[in-house]
Amino acid sequence: MDGSYLRTGQVAERAGVNVQTLRYYERRGLIAEPGRSLGGHRCYPPDTVALVGAIKAAQRLGFTLDEVAGLLATGRSTPDLRDRARAKIAEIDAKIAGLAGVRRALSRVVAARCDSLTDCTCPELA
Repeated sequence: MDGSYLRTGQVAERAGVNVQTLRYYERRGLIAEPGRSLGGHRCYPPDTVALVGAIKAAQRLGFTLDEVAGLLATGRSTPDLRDRARAKIAEIDAKIAGLAGVRRALSRVVAARCDSLTDCTCPELA
């Protein structure tokens, strides 16, 4: 391996993750298993830093690692990214609606001044 390759700690530091995260992504198949130096050290190509950054960005957008793997499996160009993003937005909207319902129910419990799970007359606790 020549000097253009990065060792595990270098990739982790540049990508803003810890070494365990990098190895986990490798085990999950999100990043390719790197070559090894003569001394047995992992040697990642420099573009691994950008790939790890993209994985973390997708996670921040709410995609699971399984979903990220699916996006990565389609290659560099992901024409269905917009469709998957729309589906993720719909999923998030459904979660927000569910949480809003829970919030309304909790507000009714507070307004009814319930002090006990067993004695409260609120329909939410009945």
